[in-house]
Amino acid sequence: MFDQVKEKYAELGVDVENALEVLASTPISLHCWQGDDVGGFESDSGELGSGLAVTGNYPGKARSIAELRQDLEQALSLIPGTHRLNLHAIYGDFDGEKVDRNEIEVKHFQSWIDWCKDQGIGMDFNSSCFSHSKAEDGFTLSSPDAGTRQFWIEHCQASRKIGAAIGEQLGSSCVTNIWVPDGMKDLTVDRLGYRKRLESSLNEVLAERLNPDFNIDAVESKLFGIGSESFVVGSHEFYMGYAMREQTALCLDAGHFHPTEGIADKISAVMMFVPELLLHVSRGVRWDSDHVVLLDDQTQAIMQELVRSDVLGRTHIGLDFFDASINRIAAWAIGTRAAQKSLLLALLEPSKRLREAELAGDYTTRLALLEMNKALPWSVVWEEFCQRQNSPGEVDLLNSVKDYESAVLSKR
Repeated sequence: MFDQVKEKYAELGVDVENALEVLASTPISLHCWQGDDVGGFESDSGELGSGLAVTGNYPGKARSIAELRQDLEQALSLIPGTHRLNLHAIYGDFDGEKVDRNEIEVKHFQSWIDWCKDQGIGMDFNSSCFSHSKAEDGFTLSSPDAGTRQFWIEHCQASRKIGAAIGEQLGSSCVTNIWVPDGMKDLTVDRLGYRKRLESSLNEVLAERLNPDFNIDAVESKLFGIGSESFVVGSHEFYMGYAMREQTALCLDAGHFHPTEGIADKISAVMMFVPELLLHVSRGVRWDSDHVVLLDDQTQAIMQELVRSDVLGRTHIGLDFFDASINRIAAWAIGTRAAQKSLLLALLEPSKRLREAELAGDYTTRLALLEMNKALPWSVVWEEFCQRQNSPGEVDLLNSVKDYESAVLSKR
């Protein structure tokens, strides 16, 4: 059946084998925080704050580094291809020691680096500017208090050094992302003052130039959050301008914009002016930005734009959601596979014929080809990909998740 489908795509000028090669060579960075509801492993870690919240209490949450790694290994076994780990600074291997955020070092993440080596995967890193006593008032890098700003500057500087060590040891550039929750709940008078302080802090954080072969800096915007409904210092416009000027990577999170706004159309625009793009693929529902990714129109549009604009090679794809109302391994697997399916659909478009039709003004053919492509049996190609990568197909996925739940998660 696969051979027949491959021939059908070939009639449209689509090289299915090439599409499968590109899909296999495109890693997705699995976010560690899905496994334990953004808890982390600091010795005094407590409830989430700074505009973050997780709902649900599904059984089987990872309670230790060992359990989180066990769950990640299970999730990776269910996802075809070779991927990456996306780690937050609060997930260090602190061994019960009290280590404040501005004191973290490479040694606190060495066991994660070693684990990634054993798994044969790369790793990305994030500073954790939330859920801390110095972020309780809603401000970190833009805080009016100089001491608070200096604390978070030092934390982000330490995170970059850790990212560079990760990239050097694993032989694959680590994307080190900066997101801060800074903002206000109600009317704000001095917006410019906060943004000037954020700019100054970022300049200090990024002052030391690191080898891009080891570390890639990224900055991430947000529209609003809990407690920052009226004003977010690090808006899209702020970070787009900053990334363009400083030539850092720009992070677009699919759930950090207005619920009716998609990020797909932004991709070709920003990629004209920034060197690289970091995507946090998520799914926004009303005000909540962190639902499990689905094979929906918005995810497909994102992947289509990456392929159509030929920027896949300059884009780092990661996930960002946390759902504690369902099996956490299932969330990882379903979300990542949905992103991969969306990418596969984009790779299977008859791009040459579509471009020719568009340039010739033949919009009838363009529309017909796009609709025709939706009806082709792409799922056969997906199943072939899963089989080649020794991952379960769609029908077997749920059974694999439930077996692990029964054998491991239910005993926690």
